[in-house]
Amino acid sequence: MPQAQIIDGKVYAERVRASVAQEVSTLRRDHDIQPGLAVIVVGDDAASQVYVRSKGEQSLAVGMHSVTHRLPADAHIDELLLLIAGLNEDPRIHGILLQLPLPGHLDQRAALAAISPDKDVDGLHVVNAGRLANGEPALIPCTPLGCMIMLRETLGDLTGKHAVVVGRSVLVGRPVAQLLLQADCTVTIGHSRTLDLPAVCRQADILVAAVGRPQMIRGDWIKPGAAVIDVGINRVPFDNPEKAAAGRTKLVGDVAFKEAREVAGWITPVPGGVGLMTVACLLQNTLTAARRQNGLG
Repeated sequence: MPQAQIIDGKVYAERVRASVAQEVSTLRRDHDIQPGLAVIVVGDDAASQVYVRSKGEQSLAVGMHSVTHRLPADAHIDELLLLIAGLNEDPRIHGILLQLPLPGHLDQRAALAAISPDKDVDGLHVVNAGRLANGEPALIPCTPLGCMIMLRETLGDLTGKHAVVVGRSVLVGRPVAQLLLQADCTVTIGHSRTLDLPAVCRQADILVAAVGRPQMIRGDWIKPGAAVIDVGINRVPFDNPEKAAAGRTKLVGDVAFKEAREVAGWITPVPGGVGLMTVACLLQNTLTAARRQNGLG
């Protein structure tokens, strides 16, 4: 059996960004509306700073208005909520993204709940979760949205396929399961308490791994020819003893990639797969929010 085809996140992300840039240009020309994204970051976590900078640069590159608000690590919750309230009322801002995780003393749920559901481009507000569950128009979490774009572009019609989602988080597992249901898949959610999880995974025509455990899903868990979407991003020591001794690490997914590629029909790599779609889909959500807030569907 030939090796699985690679689902290249870079290619799909470039397509999404190009489409968004074209639609933003049309929106500005025909309606004098420039979609605006506000990113809030609390504290000085190095990884968060890199992500925030990337989001700002990419939003500007597609012609959007982009602002970043930085609060100190010891900011009070009232200061954060006041900032969010102001952005909710700002007509230039159509999308608000709160960079997570927040410092431990801040109430993350309260902060997310304070964001207007119509500007919640991360798709984490309970109203958007409810809309998604009911099959109503919602702002969808970016990573699940990226997974679905890749699956539809790769497989076409998903009707009737058995999809197994390993992981039940509100950020990925649950929303991607809802989206697969809407695509007329038969959906099973597996998790840490699932009995004989390998056997459940072997039933999947589509296997979405979002459990957060490095290389947990082995090659013999995969149905021959299945499409494997690996959402996991885990940092582990290098196999090379010298690199490991020097404290160097590498990124791996939740799927044992080399084993899985010998069995699957299609597979996303880590890095280079789903992760690249997340920011692209943030731009898509911001565009969607801008259109809806201006009555443009």
